[in-house]
Amino acid sequence: MYPSLSLSLSCIFCSPPASLLKLWYRELEDPLIPHEFYEQSITHYENPEAAIAVVHSLPKLNRLVLGYLIRFLQVFAQPANVSVTKMDGNNLAMVMAPNCLRCQSNNPRIIFENTRKEMSFLRVLIQHLDTSFMEDVL
Repeated sequence: MYPSLSLSLSCIFCSPPASLLKLWYRELEDPLIPHEFYEQSITHYENPEAAIAVVHSLPKLNRLVLGYLIRFLQVFAQPANVSVTKMDGNNLAMVMAPNCLRCQSNNPRIIFENTRKEMSFLRVLIQHLDTSFMEDVL
């Protein structure tokens, strides 16, 4: 099918759904983590307890959707899946953070500095958020 590519067929077909998922989150009118929670999120990017407290303080719909997304990402972050996908918690956080958190600053320096904090915040959630509350949602 693609003789010059060394990618497996499964890798070819995983990219469009992943891109659509990221696009859906990115195109939400209001970010998944609302602007009024942004500063708390980037302030608590290294503290699991404080980051989880931010999640629990989100509006119910945002908390449920974020919980579902994090649970989904936690499945991909499991070692058996990472060995196939090469997408560990750091990589998952890197590609998903810009779709969940939106810096409102126009200053490139602030945007650049906050990008690392946004990724770390999401990585902390992937690693530490108890998503068992999502088991009976769907």
